[in-house]
Amino acid sequence: MINFNKNSEPLDLSYLKDMSGDSPEFIIEMIDMFKIQTPLYIADLAKAVAEKNWTGVADHAHKIKPTFAYIGREDAKEHMQMMEHNAREGKDLDQLPQEFETLQAFVEVLYVKLEEARAGEAKRL
Repeated sequence: MINFNKNSEPLDLSYLKDMSGDSPEFIIEMIDMFKIQTPLYIADLAKAVAEKNWTGVADHAHKIKPTFAYIGREDAKEHMQMMEHNAREGKDLDQLPQEFETLQAFVEVLYVKLEEARAGEAKRL
């Protein structure tokens, strides 16, 4: 579900801009928080996937899901929704490790995009 073609585009920060009144300081703070918290959430999700703890997978996917919407990646949010749903329903469980690998590949590119977005916001200060 993750659209890797979108990885070459700048992040859509319109949600954060609307929420903050277009405050570069707030947007930078949110990007920094995302960069700190998301790796921790991904590590928790990785552990749950490795342990085949499907309740944990669902819970961690649920926790990560909204953060992708904040930075304009509805495709990644939908990917997390699918992982959460499948883990909760016991559906296609054998696919969840591969879906997690897809997520990991995505977030590596995402961190670079977050740095680019942060630099752009810093220029507006």
